[in-house]
Order: sequence, then C-alpha cells, then structure tokens
Amino acid sequence: MNKVKFLSAGLLMYLLMSVNGVQAQSIFDKWVALKDFHEVMSQTFHPMEDGNLEPIKTRSLEMSEKATLVNKDVPAEFNTPEITDAAKRLDEGCKNLNEIISKNATDDEIKKSLTSMHDVFHEIAGLCSDTDKHDAEKSKTDKTETEISDPSK
Repeated sequence: MNKVKFLSAGLLMYLLMSVNGVQAQSIFDKWVALKDFHEVMSQTFHPMEDGNLEPIKTRSLEMSEKATLVNKDVPAEFNTPEITDAAKRLDEGCKNLNEIISKNATDDEIKKSLTSMHDVFHEIAGLCSDTDKHDAEKSKTDKTETEISDPSK
C-alpha cells in the first residue's frame, strides 16, 4: 500500500512539474529574446550564488545587449503596461550593471545589481505566465459562451 501511495505521489509531482515546464517553455517559445536573455542570466547568476563573479564580469555587455532586445521585442500577447515597464527596467538595469562593472564596482555592488536584474527577469516571467493563464481562461469563457448561445450545437 505504501508503494502505491509513493508512486501516486511521484506521478502527481511529475505531472505538476510537467505542466509548469510546458507553460514556461511556451513563454520562451513565444518570446525568443526573453529565452536568450534567460540563458545569459542563468549562466551568470547561478555562479554568482556560488561566489564566482567572473561570468558576469566577462558577459555583462552581452547581458545588456540581450536585455535591450527583450525591451525592443515584446510580443503582442505580452505587451501590457506592466510587462513593458518591467522590460524597460531590465534594459536600463542591465546597462547600469555593465557600466558599474566596467568601472570596477565592488563585488557587493555587482551582486546587488545582478540580483535585482534576476528579480526583474522573474517578474517578467511571472507576468507572462499570468497573461497566458488569463488568455486561456478567456478562451474557455469565449468557447462556453459560444456553445451556450448557439442552439445548433
């Protein structure tokens, strides 16, 4: 009996994680510039967490350029005031991060700035996820209303 419960719990966890993975993947599929930015962010932020600032020190210009593309290339479905504001903050913040690194900022200043940009990235991803959920709910509502109002179905 315990094996069945354990397997059932494992299957449930797998399914939940798969659903979240599909949603995140679809956001990146829809917004390639955000996916490209995320790649650089993950390859610089996670080493920073382990005390290694070399990746961000050598890739801050690349990150800034990717953030500019995120800001310039917001897909129509994610073009909300909240998302465009966050994309602008990401662009400006990454430019600032690159600038302070080029001026030999302290490790603490770099960590603070990179962490802030990481938070803004997650804000954007969360807002996109909310937009996707809203669109899915609206689609269900629209379909239900059509089915109700059309007596031929």
